[in-house]
Amino acid sequence: MTRNVSKVVICAIACLIQAISAADEAGSRPGRPNVLMIAVDDLRPEVGCYGASYIHSPNIDKLARSGMVFTRAYCQQAVCSPSRTSLLTGLRPDTTRIYDLDTHFRKTVPDAVTLPEHFRKNGYHTQGMGKIFHNGLDDPRSWSVPHWMPTDDFPTYAKPETLARQKARREQMKAEGARLEDTVIERDPQTGTTLWLAMRALVYGPPWEDPDVPDDALPDGMTVEKAVQVLREVKDRPFFLAVGFSKPHLPFVAPKKYYDLYPPDSVRLADNPRPPVDVPDPALSDWGELRQYDGMPQKGPVSAQTARELIRGYRAATSYTDAQIGRVLDELDRLGLRERTIVVLWGDHGWHLGEHGLWCKHTNFEDATRSLMVVSTPGQKHPGAKTAVLAEFVDIYPTLCELTGLPIPPGLEGTSFVPALNDPERPWKKAAFSQYPRQKLMGYSIRTDRYRYTEWAEPGKEPVGLELYDHQTDPGENANVASRPEHKELTAQLAKQLHAGWREALPEGRR
Repeated sequence: MTRNVSKVVICAIACLIQAISAADEAGSRPGRPNVLMIAVDDLRPEVGCYGASYIHSPNIDKLARSGMVFTRAYCQQAVCSPSRTSLLTGLRPDTTRIYDLDTHFRKTVPDAVTLPEHFRKNGYHTQGMGKIFHNGLDDPRSWSVPHWMPTDDFPTYAKPETLARQKARREQMKAEGARLEDTVIERDPQTGTTLWLAMRALVYGPPWEDPDVPDDALPDGMTVEKAVQVLREVKDRPFFLAVGFSKPHLPFVAPKKYYDLYPPDSVRLADNPRPPVDVPDPALSDWGELRQYDGMPQKGPVSAQTARELIRGYRAATSYTDAQIGRVLDELDRLGLRERTIVVLWGDHGWHLGEHGLWCKHTNFEDATRSLMVVSTPGQKHPGAKTAVLAEFVDIYPTLCELTGLPIPPGLEGTSFVPALNDPERPWKKAAFSQYPRQKLMGYSIRTDRYRYTEWAEPGKEPVGLELYDHQTDPGENANVASRPEHKELTAQLAKQLHAGWREALPEGRR
């Protein structure tokens, strides 16, 4: 009898221990949702859920139906590394002092706590794959395990004839003494993190290509395979996963089936191919990034036929990436994780497709600073809604903290837009702020509900160029009215608002 009682007691204790263990495991995720952050390189807000019905983007559109589309979300600088740095640190470019592609923010703000690092320190498994920080400037402190990239080769092509030309060109450049590997100029003496990088000479090829290959033959398809594998591995613990896709960044390489979605005769050119009237010279770029590719003119515009091929290639690459996003989200659904996972999708900045005669990014115009952002949360109050509140990429960090119940670190320079998720029509920020350096000048730009106002000046000196665009009457920013007498008072008012800074533009109760 005693022995039987002992067995019962032992079994009861074992069951209790098992129950406590299960409770502890559940307690490690005390109602806090997972985070899946999807970053897309050079993705402008031109997909179906933004009203571009001619773009084949069923997966982004499906995410939008379960989430919220931010129609006026702005990056802080329209180029990869500064934009990603501001988003991932919650700090603006003048604080990080990151304006280029060569310098790591750990050199300028070494104690910054990044968004994934903050989640790691608060019990989340954090893992990054694909392009999250700028290439070559990863931040090991951000991740629970080393960051993963599909390939070191960039740009990547797939047609045999292109690869053969690339190989021959690479060998020729090597014989001529070109530096074909990144050179680390400075490392953190304690962590070994690259702080300052001299980028290699890239071996450029054609600006677009349509190889007849499966999705997984290209780097973004490989990234999906890794993301699916990681989701399966971490599904039972709280995670912050960052999945980065490189397309539609140049070159526009996508499997042929995505090019087939866009017959050449279906592509329309930009309807404003000329610079804005009275635009100051610093506002424009020479789109040197594109000029380095085969067949691109070293000066002057591209031909109409080339413009159509570029637009077609950009759209094909966008649809290719949309399909990869769909594969990741389908796995999230298959694993039963969607109901406890926040999904935030963003493009790191906009992209010119011939507007104002411009290509690429590198400006303060709306086409470069405005980007795509879709947020889907468990228990979304307004699934499928769109909001026109002015949002900034520095706002993503505090928003994810609030949504997951994590403390918001002091010193962040954005504000959580959770109130806008709950009420998409509410009054919000008075302005969004962006900037872009041009030689010795810095262009500072604000986007208010109606206007975009920009000043170009050397630090501490008077502006050498002003821009003012009225989006109510001129949404394409085709006429700079800053110097017109009837706008003198308005220009002065917007200048004052620009110089007052982002803190004065915060919503009521959030300053």
